[in-house]
Amino acid sequence: MRYIRYACLGVIAIALISVSLANRGLVELKLLPAALAELIGYNFQIELPLFVVVLGGIAAGLVIGFIIEWLREHKHRREADQKAREARKLSREVSRLKKQKNEGKDEVLALLDEAS
Repeated sequence: MRYIRYACLGVIAIALISVSLANRGLVELKLLPAALAELIGYNFQIELPLFVVVLGGIAAGLVIGFIIEWLREHKHRREADQKAREARKLSREVSRLKKQKNEGKDEVLALLDEAS
């Protein structure tokens, strides 16, 4: 199974490298359209290779998606945490009640009762 994973990662790496080598041309990224930049008097622009723009967009989309999914699942994690706390509380209460029930009994019988 490990070798299949390495093979898949190798194929993906080769594909990314070939796409990157094929798209090395520079593109100009502008913050604002030309007309709006003239109106405001400021426009940030940068020249980057096309593959950086494409792969950066994919990476930014993945990060944004992971963050949105993490925020969306918050209520499920909170509910699971509450259930786990409740289970621990009930377990402690059962142990306390078993000890209270076995206070006047023989030690061996009390241990057998606690084990069940």
